[in-house]
Amino acid sequence: MGAKREFRNRAEDEVAVLDALVERPESGMTVFELRAQADVPIDELETALASLKDDDLITAEKSGDRTVIRPAEAVIPDPEDSSDGPSITERIRDRLPF
Repeated sequence: MGAKREFRNRAEDEVAVLDALVERPESGMTVFELRAQADVPIDELETALASLKDDDLITAEKSGDRTVIRPAEAVIPDPEDSSDGPSITERIRDRLPF
């Protein structure tokens, strides 16, 4: 499951971050967990997080000695709405070797 389709036209790093966060919306992720899951270099991760935060697509909460990042409700697809799945074009692109 990934972020809703309307949020997929952002920079590749931002989409990777949103997709990773959507997988764990309740528990959220730390920056280290995000970096491992999204496979985004740390400098680009910082830029992506700043942009997503500015657009209110993520929240960051201090939990003890760690900061947990969660996706905004608007980003999380409705599990019963199948229209947010990959389009036919996205599925074909994923199968082609380019």
